[in-house]
Amino acid sequence: MAGLAVAVATGTAAGCSPLPGANREGVVPAYLGAETTALKDGLVEVALKMRDPGGVAALDEYGRCAVARHALDTGFGFARHLRTRIGREQGGVWTADAVYMMTRTFPRGVSRVDARQEIKDCAARGVPTV
Repeated sequence: MAGLAVAVATGTAAGCSPLPGANREGVVPAYLGAETTALKDGLVEVALKMRDPGGVAALDEYGRCAVARHALDTGFGFARHLRTRIGREQGGVWTADAVYMMTRTFPRGVSRVDARQEIKDCAARGVPTV
C-alpha cells in the first residue's frame, strides 16, 4: 500500500491515538471493505478501508474482526498480530494493511486473536467481520 506508513503498537497508548484530521464531532465511521490474502507460512494480510475512523484503534479493531472471520473460515481458531501500516487519508478514507500469523492453538505473544470470541465481540460492537 502506498502512503504514509505508521507502525501500530498493540498497547493502550496506540489504541487511543487519534488520526490527524480524522473524525469530526458527530461523524460515524463507515466500514468500506476488508480483504484477506493468504501469504506464505501461515501468514495472512488484511487490507482495509474506513471513512472517518476517528483513530488508530478503529482501524485495528476492523482488522481484528476481518482476520477472526478468516481464521474461522479456514479452519484456524487463532491469530497473532504481527504488524499494521496505516495509509494516507484521502477524502476522509483511511487505509490500513495488517499481517497476522494464523494458528490452531492459542499463540504466544502480546496481541492475540481468539477468533470465536472476537467474532462475538465484533458483533456486539457493530463491526463487520466481512
